[in-house]
Amino acid sequence: MIFTQLNPGSCRTYLIADEKSKEAVLVDPVLEHVQDYLKMIEQQKLTLTHVIDTHTHADHISGGATLKDQLKCEYVMHAKAPARCVTFHLTDGFECRLGNMPVKVLSTPGHTRDSVSLILSDRVLTGDVLFLDDAGAGRTDLPGGDPGEHWDSLQRILALPDHLVVYPAHEYRNRQPSTLKQQKQRNPNLQPRSKQVYIDYLEGLKLGPAEWMKDVLKANYACARDPKAAWIPVDVPACEVKGTMEQGANDQLVDGIPPDQVKRALEGGNPPLLLDVRDPEELTGELGHIVGVRNIPVTALAQRLREFDDLRDREIISVCKSGGRAHTAAQILMQAGFPKVHVMVGGMTAWKQAGYPTASK
Repeated sequence: MIFTQLNPGSCRTYLIADEKSKEAVLVDPVLEHVQDYLKMIEQQKLTLTHVIDTHTHADHISGGATLKDQLKCEYVMHAKAPARCVTFHLTDGFECRLGNMPVKVLSTPGHTRDSVSLILSDRVLTGDVLFLDDAGAGRTDLPGGDPGEHWDSLQRILALPDHLVVYPAHEYRNRQPSTLKQQKQRNPNLQPRSKQVYIDYLEGLKLGPAEWMKDVLKANYACARDPKAAWIPVDVPACEVKGTMEQGANDQLVDGIPPDQVKRALEGGNPPLLLDVRDPEELTGELGHIVGVRNIPVTALAQRLREFDDLRDREIISVCKSGGRAHTAAQILMQAGFPKVHVMVGGMTAWKQAGYPTASK
């Protein structure tokens, strides 16, 4: 099997081809890169038989319609996809072969109504139903999105074989594909929680898509062939939860507590858990650390959420050098269903400037 990710940016387009027959499919092609795809297909002497969109995209214009026109291939989406130029509609459980390679369709709505995942023998293309590691999963506030359906879809993903390597439709921070078994350990969206807790968390954010995303959806509904059919900002993690919020808006979602209040809380009768998410060597550095903190680096937090299972009802205050990593950690905890999460404003820098005691050993 030939399997290659083709795009330079965060949107992932996968080429899947049979080495013997030279039959190929493209999954989630991006319109602005179509000429690159055509050149590559010609150079490798492949025959593009199908173009598949795992869902109706809101962050880029699909190249599906243009590729169908130019190469006379089938344009494939779920039966609930609204685009009229689709030539073949998928349903849950549909099975086919690409050369000698079996491919199975799994309906995974929640991000959109028409979302599907594609299961191969050793990997699964999850679209936006599941991202990698601490990226969690795609947002559920787009038209047709539904947190409850998304939870149901994640349960279907959890039931798949552990050896499958996860390949999402987006990757914004250069995370690398890994097995579903590893994602069950690392990804906060795959951690145990009830359906209602998941729904309450997402609905409680009171999000909504950016206006430009609605224009992109309309362009894809209309099978646009013009890359300029909708304006799309550059380098925005648009399909992540909170991905299009204005800079600083996330500060309103995680309550910040100034150092003096943190100090008083620690001295009270029911102290919070103080979670320092810096790297271990920073705790013995210039800023030191607060006595009694629990240290888990933010990069490892998603993998270690099970260590907090007995602390779901306790207040947790995350701390780092100045607040950025602590905010990320708080979001990971909130996404995993922890209801009482806060950030110490200004981090250890502010704590030390206030003259409060620290330790360095």
